[in-house]
Amino acid sequence: MKKKNNYSLRKFINDIHLWLGLASGIILFVVCFTGTVLVFEHEIKDFFAEELKVEATKKKQTIESLIKTLQSSNNGYISSFTIPHQDSEPYAFYVKKDLKERRGTEVLVNPYNQELLKVEKTNADAFMLTLFKLHRWLLLDTQIGRPIVGVATIIFLLLSISGIVLWFPKKMSWRNIKQGLKIKTHAKWKRVNHDLHNTLGFYACLLLLIMAITGLCWSFDGYREGLGHVIGTKIFDRSSPQFETINTTNANISIDEIIKIANETLDYKGNLSVTFPNKEDTYFSIRKYNEDNLSPVTSDRLYLSISGEILKVEKFKDKPLNQKIAALIKPIHTGEIFGTFSKIIYFLVCLIATSLPVTGTIIWINKMKTKSKKKIKK
Repeated sequence: MKKKNNYSLRKFINDIHLWLGLASGIILFVVCFTGTVLVFEHEIKDFFAEELKVEATKKKQTIESLIKTLQSSNNGYISSFTIPHQDSEPYAFYVKKDLKERRGTEVLVNPYNQELLKVEKTNADAFMLTLFKLHRWLLLDTQIGRPIVGVATIIFLLLSISGIVLWFPKKMSWRNIKQGLKIKTHAKWKRVNHDLHNTLGFYACLLLLIMAITGLCWSFDGYREGLGHVIGTKIFDRSSPQFETINTTNANISIDEIIKIANETLDYKGNLSVTFPNKEDTYFSIRKYNEDNLSPVTSDRLYLSISGEILKVEKFKDKPLNQKIAALIKPIHTGEIFGTFSKIIYFLVCLIATSLPVTGTIIWINKMKTKSKKKIKK
């Protein structure tokens, strides 16, 4: 009598889940662990850095005078600056030694007495940079490490989808589903380990899928462009708007007047960043963050000609949904989207993701031991 073939679709999905997990386990562990720490990257850096606060001793100096002070002390081109909404924080200026630099070096200035405040790098900065490189390209050359992490992320995506399918019981009933929603902490350690993998993985799966889908944007240019076509707008679009005519009348308008116009147009409290005109973009580009927004990473944009003429106002709330999603790919991936609240959730989810390769491998080892014992008994 021929033995009945019991190899089902569920068994096939289980095998795919198992072998993909074993093949990518170490890389996924590293990527997820570093991602867990990087959720609070800025907070960790700030904790170890010297706190730079300024005391309001007198009226703030004008931006024009601060720029003159900075130019007399630093050889370079000031490309932009940020005015914080809190009076106890220094102004941040970005100075480029070479105009080809993307952002430049940050220089903090006390707006009350024009004192230049030195920003000292700490060991935490070097440590977090190493974790970032480990997370993005495994400390390898970017041309090698980036696609490896990308392939591992695709595998992680498949593992998440197959894991959701396997979470559902063979016989659908509320009793069976309910068992997958809790961890039997008083059971034997093998069952606890299984529940940690199965139950925690289910609770984290939605955010893990989001992290994987967004994370691939940094690994493959083709994927990023394709996702942009799907949502109908370019992702990581750093292009500047083009304006047909820019009035150059009264071109000697001061930067302080530019700031006044910006604050009157975007009339709310929040950090204000101004980028100076350059050879490519002959206008002021202004970004302002509303401190009352639910998301601290969304901002409104304002473009002013060198004469102070308002060229364009872009309010984030008025953008189409697809453009909002494209602009928020990075904070959606990192957990910064809703500030500390979302960061805590992402930290817990990444912690679960870090544990999944470990608990999954233990499940496989236990099954191998059980099979070996059965063979010996036969």
